[in-house]
Amino acid sequence: MTKGVTKKSSIRGKTSFGKDRRRKHHHYLVSVYYADGEKFGRVYTDKGKATRFAERQRRSPVVKSARITQVS
Repeated sequence: MTKGVTKKSSIRGKTSFGKDRRRKHHHYLVSVYYADGEKFGRVYTDKGKATRFAERQRRSPVVKSARITQVS
């Protein structure tokens, strides 16, 4: 086997942000997609605030979807 060659996985696995000790807190990105094709994103360090913001946005009739992803 050649040194430095890694096998690429075709399936994306779950990230190990939980084991990352470099961060004091995690970051959560709320992506809001609107019916006219526009996209808006906001980053929170508190998951509860991110969830409440996403739920509030979902109640709007012009919002198609709101998604929360952990970015760090």
